[in-house]
Amino acid sequence: MNHDVNEKGQLLIGQVPAADLAEQYGTPLYVYDVGEIRKKARAFVQTFKENQVAAQVAYASKAFSSVAMLQVANQEGLSLDVVSEGELHTALEAGFPVEKIHMHGNNKSIRELEMAVEHGIGCIVVDNFYEIELLHSILKEQKKKMDVLLRVTPGIEAHTHDYILTGQEDSKFGFDLSSGQAEEAFMKVKENANIRLAGLHCHIGSQIFETSGFEMATRKLFTTLKEWRDRYGYEATVLNLGGGFGIQYTKEDEPLDLDQYAHALIREVKNLSSQYDYPMPEIWIEPGRAIVGEAGTTIYTVGSTKEVPDVRTYVSVDGGMTDNIRPALYQAKYEAALVEKMDQEPEKEYSIAGKCCESGDMLIWDVALPPVEHGDRLAVFSTGAYGYAMANNYNRFQKAAVVFVEDGKHQLVVRRESYQEMTRLDLSYEK
Repeated sequence: MNHDVNEKGQLLIGQVPAADLAEQYGTPLYVYDVGEIRKKARAFVQTFKENQVAAQVAYASKAFSSVAMLQVANQEGLSLDVVSEGELHTALEAGFPVEKIHMHGNNKSIRELEMAVEHGIGCIVVDNFYEIELLHSILKEQKKKMDVLLRVTPGIEAHTHDYILTGQEDSKFGFDLSSGQAEEAFMKVKENANIRLAGLHCHIGSQIFETSGFEMATRKLFTTLKEWRDRYGYEATVLNLGGGFGIQYTKEDEPLDLDQYAHALIREVKNLSSQYDYPMPEIWIEPGRAIVGEAGTTIYTVGSTKEVPDVRTYVSVDGGMTDNIRPALYQAKYEAALVEKMDQEPEKEYSIAGKCCESGDMLIWDVALPPVEHGDRLAVFSTGAYGYAMANNYNRFQKAAVVFVEDGKHQLVVRRESYQEMTRLDLSYEK
């Protein structure tokens, strides 16, 4: 993993010394290189354009949702996935074009669907039979129509270099293809005057480093679409193949270039369209982590250290599972560096501990660093996805600030939470 370093051996993010950002905004601090966000977005968008393929690249805002982030996504011509009233509200606050917003969720509330219909968003990804009935009643009441996709489980699960073919995927999401659920849902939607079925959606996994799983899923969905055309005369205009494109967290990770995923999907959809004499549907994808993951860096300040003879050296920082719960939640791995010692050789391995009152609050178990001292600034890389998005107030720690950096300039886009803001919902109890 390559990082920009100046002549003083300081880590640069978007041409700005990380130490200067830590000094000005405090730590823990999420820093996003906006140039990297734009680069990742364009890798997808331009690939579809160059191939003259109709497409929507929808940023999955669950990875990191803020007004500023959604404004950048809009500037890059992305569409947007939301999964809650809160994410939709953030999109509206950001001035995101409603016709390019898609709503997901396995248990959409009445209010969420009403809000989506009221604002006339572009599409709802329907997840279950209850939702079809709910949406129908809301559309009928509001005298409106809505484009939908049916989310289906194609029986393929993919992760990193592996994929698993299953007869009936055990998932809380979507309609199963093999059991006939998807066809039953198709019939219900097809008969509904207020719901316009645009096509199918699937999502096969996350942090995927190969294209084979996506290609298999595309073939499964196309086989279904061909059957529905032959049987019912229905032709889909949209095929949404989800997200899950992998990024690099550590040197061991070897993801594909993002345009390779897009090229593989284009090739497979074109081949199947030709093979089945099927009108080429618009291709939709949903990258989230792939857009923001590597663009984000979290900066901490080193506090105490603890030497366990012949075992390890613990280095504690001023953050932890409150700003990055992923290592504690599912043993996610990261790499780190001392931001003002980038030109120094690592001398020993350290274990980076968070400050929460949990023994499992460990950000990194083993990382080689130059000698670490109290007050050093530590950067943990590739924290742009599911860091701030999953931040919490455990131990009543404040949520960290977020700074965007681009072309040597930096701007605060999310303020650090104050203690007054943390307790603003608390009420006194009087017996």
